[in-house]
Amino acid sequence: MAGVLDKGGIILAVVFGVVMLYGGLPYLALMLAFFALAVLATRYEYEIKRDMGLYEHERGWENVLSNGFLPSILVLLSPLTGPMPFIASVAAITADKFGSEIGVLEAKNPVSIFDFKPVKPGTSGAMSRLGTVASLAGASAVGACAMFAFGINPTQALLIGMAGFAGSVVDTFFGVFEERGLGTKGTTNFLCSLAGALLGYYFIR
Repeated sequence: MAGVLDKGGIILAVVFGVVMLYGGLPYLALMLAFFALAVLATRYEYEIKRDMGLYEHERGWENVLSNGFLPSILVLLSPLTGPMPFIASVAAITADKFGSEIGVLEAKNPVSIFDFKPVKPGTSGAMSRLGTVASLAGASAVGACAMFAFGINPTQALLIGMAGFAGSVVDTFFGVFEERGLGTKGTTNFLCSLAGALLGYYFIR
């Protein structure tokens, strides 16, 4: 994890990893899959993102907390809720990660989800065609991983992908308020994972 997370991020990630083990190896495996996918998305075309001023070499504890807090809570609640809320929440944060890291590479500027006007790449609350496709791909990748880790069926994996993508749309919506000083990236990440979890709990069986 060195070179990807700073010291505080590594410590918090280890704590969350211990919580995942409480649920069992499938939970830890899926969270490790998220970590691997997030690193791949972050490192993809990093030279271009660095030149754009959008490349984050190391993530801190705040980023780890916003992405790992709710999934960890859902692991603890899994005896009552089952695994679907956890899986869908991970799909949502993965979709958001893919959308933000790959979407900035779109040749055309993204548009604000609020008024559909072009904004500069990296603006919260904006969408692009590439970012939309990347979000859906990230969420679907988690659904595929969950087929191996949890033994879910293809229909459930497809629904996980859709729930994760919907969570990333919620992240984008609240990103508009973030740009206006209402909330932070951490709060939008949390709401993204919460939206995925709720969809997983109520609609995926």
